[in-house]
Parts: sequence; C-alpha cells; structure tokens
Amino acid sequence: MTDPAYFGYERVEPDEKTRRVRGVFDSVAGKYDLMNDLMSAGLHRLWKRFTVDIASVQPGARVLDLAGGTGDLARLFAERAGPSGTVVHTDINGAMLVAGRDKLIDRGVALPTVQCDAEALPFADRVFDCVSIGFGLRNVTRKERALAEMARVLKPGGIAVVLEFSHVAAPLTPLYDWYSFNVLPVLGRLVANDAASYRYLAESIRVHPDQEALKTLMERSGFDRVDYYNLVAGVVALHTGRVY
Repeated sequence: MTDPAYFGYERVEPDEKTRRVRGVFDSVAGKYDLMNDLMSAGLHRLWKRFTVDIASVQPGARVLDLAGGTGDLARLFAERAGPSGTVVHTDINGAMLVAGRDKLIDRGVALPTVQCDAEALPFADRVFDCVSIGFGLRNVTRKERALAEMARVLKPGGIAVVLEFSHVAAPLTPLYDWYSFNVLPVLGRLVANDAASYRYLAESIRVHPDQEALKTLMERSGFDRVDYYNLVAGVVALHTGRVY
C-alpha cells in the first residue's frame, strides 16, 4: 500500500497528486514567467543567478536541469558550460517544456530537451557534473526518489542544487501568510485566470519540508556534505549536496 501524498493541504493518492500537479502547470504555462516576476518582484531572477554561481559550473560541464520549466536555469547554466558543455533541459510537463524550449530558441539557445519524470530519470549512472531543480521539488510526488535519482546520475564530486520555497523566519510568518493566501490567488485570478493554482502554490510551500528536514532528506537519499543558504529570510532556500 502506498503512502498518501500532499496536494496542497489535501492528502491524496500519489497518482492523483501527479495528475493534479500536471493540471496546474498545464493551466499556468502561458503566464508562468509573468506571474513569477509579479509574485517575487523580479527577485526570482537573482535567486537563479545565485544558484548558478554557487554551482560553479565550468566550461565543458554536463548539466541536467530538472523541472526546468521555461528554461531560466538551463540558459544560465549553458552560459557557464559554454559550447563544449552540455545542458539538458527537462520537465515532466509537456506544456511547460514546450514553453521553455520556445523561449530558449527565441533567445538563440538550442539545448537538448527531454520530457521525463524526476523520480525515474532516463540517464545512466554518474554522467553529470551538476543536477539542478528550481522550484520543482515540492511538486514531486515522491521527493526521496527524485533526490536519489539526482544523486545516482551525478559524477563523483558532482553537485546538486535545489532551489525551492522554504520556511520563512518566524517574525515574518504572519505577513508572509497574509500575502500568500490573499494576494497570490488574486494575482492568479487577474493575470492567469486561475486563482486555484496559486492557492495550491501557497499550500504546497507549507507542507514542503523545512530547511533542516530537506537537508536530512538529501543526506538519506545519498548526498554528502549537504548545506543550505536562506534567501530573503527563508522565503527561499538553496540546498546543495555532493556525491563522492
């Protein structure tokens, strides 16, 4: 018998969560970048650049970007890896992957694009220097499986970077909760014609493991030397893990 998963605050069967998450991203793909800019006041761009800086990808590196969405991280990694490197842009959601591929091509960046499930990656062991997932892990049904897969495909000495919404510092919690449950759904309704998906976003952050819990989960999934950086008082956290 499989353990239930969380879709926002609701406990559902794992397959049901996967189906519902797919529906969320089918709905928001067309307005995804605009909503990210509005929700974060553009800060998501700085968080992604910080992630790439911390990863320290070198020219010629092989990088796997999971839940790559509209391709922001993949593009930044491609700049670092250079023409001798390879960055594979992936997502489980076809609508998001198409949006990302088209955006990358519009910017003159052509990358290998693969639709795949982070819980069962179609790649050999120990082939990537870096594996990234940005704002996608909380949507994964079985997080420990995805993390174990990330560790499996990393070369010895490789780094995984997990950028995700996390748990904000306690003094800011009332303000953050008010913004999340009042402003985000209204923005979603006005801009993307979809309040429910952004209510799910707010709920999914609350049931995602906090900073220390995610660190422990990464260690149990095969990573060594796991660290994390709190950004904007913990609104977002960047976790890093290596394999040896």
